[in-house]
Order: sequence, then structure tokens, then C-alpha cells
Amino acid sequence: GDVDYLSRQYVKRDQEQGIKDMLSGTALESEFIELWKEYERRDCIEAKIVKDADNLDIDFELAEQAARGHGELRESKAEMRKHVSETKLYTKTAKKMWDEMQDSNPHSWHANARNRYNAGEWSDWKEPGVQPKQS
Repeated sequence: GDVDYLSRQYVKRDQEQGIKDMLSGTALESEFIELWKEYERRDCIEAKIVKDADNLDIDFELAEQAARGHGELRESKAEMRKHVSETKLYTKTAKKMWDEMQDSNPHSWHANARNRYNAGEWSDWKEPGVQPKQS
């Protein structure tokens, strides 16, 4: 059902008809359509969490792009994404994640995680010419 931001200026979306057409005649049809309607109403915590994840995914992707050197994309969307964080996130956890994401490095998990260098077979490796730190 997603339509990119540019296309949305020119097309009318009909998500319900799309879902009905996609599931017509399948075993999932009635149950899935009811779940989708529940999601669209956001009247249960699960629907709110799923929508929060959908919104946060955009911000995670923008942060990853910025870390790869495409910060202008994140900067150009900053005001809009702040508005989304303030008005379209439903849970306290999602709001906290959004706030913490603003100053985080999406690659720090890998750089700081347990790996071959700091905990594996390379943990005793010493850089040539560098003296080990004294304890």
C-alpha cells in the first residue's frame, strides 16, 4: 500500500481495494482484512506499535544513509521527521527511540560489539610499534 512521497501528489490510493484484490479467494482474506482495518484504526497497542515501527524505519534508513555520507537527505527531511516524531508516534518507547536515534551512529553496534579483535582469536594481537597499555 505504500506510495512514495512524489507519487502521492498525483495518484489516489485505494489500499482497501488493493488488499481485497490481493487476498480475494485466499484462506487469509477475511481474517487479514479485519486485522488491516484494526491496524488502520490504531485502536489496540499492537497496531500502534506496528505503525511506530513503520515510521521509525524511515528514520533508521535516513540515519544509515547519513552514516554512508548522504547526510543531506536526512537534513532535508529533518523538520518533517521531527513533526512525525511529535505527532505520529504513539508509544513512549518509540518516542524515546526517535530521540536517541538523533545522536547515534547506526554502525556503533558493530564497532563496539564482541568481535574477533576484542574477544576472539585476534584479542592478543598488538599493532606493530605500539606498546601495550600498562595496567
